[in-house]
Amino acid sequence: MSPDPFAPREIRLAREGPVLVVRLDRPERKNPLTFGSYAELRDLFRALRTEDAVKVVVLRGTGDDFCSGGDVHDIIGPLVQRDMKGLLAFTRLTGDVVVAMRRCPQPIVAAVDGVCVGAGAILALASDIRFATPEARTAFLFVRVGLAGCDMGACALLPRVIGQGRAAELLYTGRVMTAEEGERWGFYNRIVPRERLHEEALTFARELAAGPTFAHGITKTQLHQEWAMAIEEAVEAEAQAQALCMATRDFRRAYEAFVARRRPVFEGD
Repeated sequence: MSPDPFAPREIRLAREGPVLVVRLDRPERKNPLTFGSYAELRDLFRALRTEDAVKVVVLRGTGDDFCSGGDVHDIIGPLVQRDMKGLLAFTRLTGDVVVAMRRCPQPIVAAVDGVCVGAGAILALASDIRFATPEARTAFLFVRVGLAGCDMGACALLPRVIGQGRAAELLYTGRVMTAEEGERWGFYNRIVPRERLHEEALTFARELAAGPTFAHGITKTQLHQEWAMAIEEAVEAEAQAQALCMATRDFRRAYEAFVARRRPVFEGD
């Protein structure tokens, strides 16, 4: 991608070939989010919509924690001094991060270790694939600070991932979901040892990046848009989307490789 589109300050970016590793980088506080890092993440995922060289994103924290949510001192303290207009500006900013994550065409793989709570849990939820260590502890703890569970799209996203009843339990109570529960409920795709988390996530991301990435972008779009469609609309939308994919060079490459009895090499066009 183009160098430093917004001069990151609280997140760290690293390119691993076609994979972009996005690292929340305040390990001394368990990687909390601030006004600045929310804006950085929003701008980054918006910029990725036009970055063809990046095929997949890995999102993780620095150290042994993913993200402890909004910083108590840097965010919650100032928020209690804001009027309603200022509060709404903030909640819209945080929601814009989720919208940008869902709209960017690249699959996002969250690598979750340790603390993953509040807005941090939402970042994991808004990702496409989630890997966790056995030490991962996930909580949508908004209720514990006197807020509703409907934060950053949680009431839309979480029931679709783990089911309405389980989502209601987590959002009403704010309790911790263990890694084992998360995998059993479908929140986590797999659990891996802490020492292998980054490599497992990166390996999976590279496998996706080696696939037909234009088609991956279509899949992500349809997974997102079809939530609000009737089955007839969804079938028609998929017919149009698949026809677009059939017009790509990758589709022809796959056919020619099949005929030649070799593995296709996709180029994303």
